[in-house]
Amino acid sequence: MKKKLILFMPSFEGGGVEKNLFLIANFFIKKIDKISIITVSKRYKNKFDKRISFLAPKYFFWDNFGRLTKYVICLYLLFLEYLKDKNLIVFCFQGNILCIILCKLLNIKIIIRPNSSPSGWSKNFIKKKIFTSILKLSDRIIVNSIKFKNELKVKFKINSEYIYNPLNYEQIKKLSKTKINKQSFKKTLKIITVGRLVEQKNQITLLKAINHIKNKMNLELLIIGEGKDKEKLSQFIKDNKLDKIVKLKNYIKNPYPYILSSDIFVLSSLFEGLPNVLLEAIALKTFVISSNCPTGPAEILDNGKGGLLFKMKNYKDLANKILFFKSNTLICKKKIQHASKRLSRFDFDTNLKKYLKITYSLDG
Repeated sequence: MKKKLILFMPSFEGGGVEKNLFLIANFFIKKIDKISIITVSKRYKNKFDKRISFLAPKYFFWDNFGRLTKYVICLYLLFLEYLKDKNLIVFCFQGNILCIILCKLLNIKIIIRPNSSPSGWSKNFIKKKIFTSILKLSDRIIVNSIKFKNELKVKFKINSEYIYNPLNYEQIKKLSKTKINKQSFKKTLKIITVGRLVEQKNQITLLKAINHIKNKMNLELLIIGEGKDKEKLSQFIKDNKLDKIVKLKNYIKNPYPYILSSDIFVLSSLFEGLPNVLLEAIALKTFVISSNCPTGPAEILDNGKGGLLFKMKNYKDLANKILFFKSNTLICKKKIQHASKRLSRFDFDTNLKKYLKITYSLDG
């Protein structure tokens, strides 16, 4: 490849975007000589191949600032890199709008990878108009599900290509064998969710469902994650006396042993792209119950053949799905078997090669 590849990822927050970035970057460096990552954070540097260079601020305190500040800093770093070498391709994983504007001003080819359904921003008319106009300026748009691609085309007249998230099954399986100190009663239904504690992930609906059925069965819920909604969730747990059955655990690098030891994984999001965490739960044969949000969950679960889907924000529907799992073991066992077989769509090598092909297409 003639041009230098810049991976643009201002803020590392421990989610699915980062997991995909690690996999893509480490695959690319086997094929591309010059790769740099522009970011504010160096805390995940050990996740990347040593041949990948980091372009980041010298001091760590910038990592405590909000996303917008991080975007501006990283755009400045991108501009400085452009002054050194104008032969660049940018692959943007975060901050798409601002990064597109700078790249178009500097005549840099840019690939963007939106991570969540437009449902998160399209309800604001002004934002919708601005975002739609600017997104169309990118050279290539990669999304991670068929429904995401269709949503962009039908609602916003934006062309994109879909590539499913690459699933590193062997690594997940290996990490899941790590020993953990997690004790519970044998007859207790173990439920888990993993994700940022923010409005998008909507864990409050899961807590309401647990509160609704707490007297109907023995259960426990583990919520793993960090975010601005933590205090609100903690207060709900306290107000409804759920302390004994609900535990909040801060973000951890390896949640797989906890997922493996759980009966049900619940995703309660309002919108997604293609949630990695559902693929990981299925890989560990943990049953999945998810909100039928745009986009991803229904596609992963084959519209309910591989798990259960509930109406967004409807805690009673979620509660009923949990009760269904408890009383329909054989049906749910068949669903998880179906979901496991369908994981071949997310083959590690196949999907990474698709990313590489698109990146090479701009090298000219």
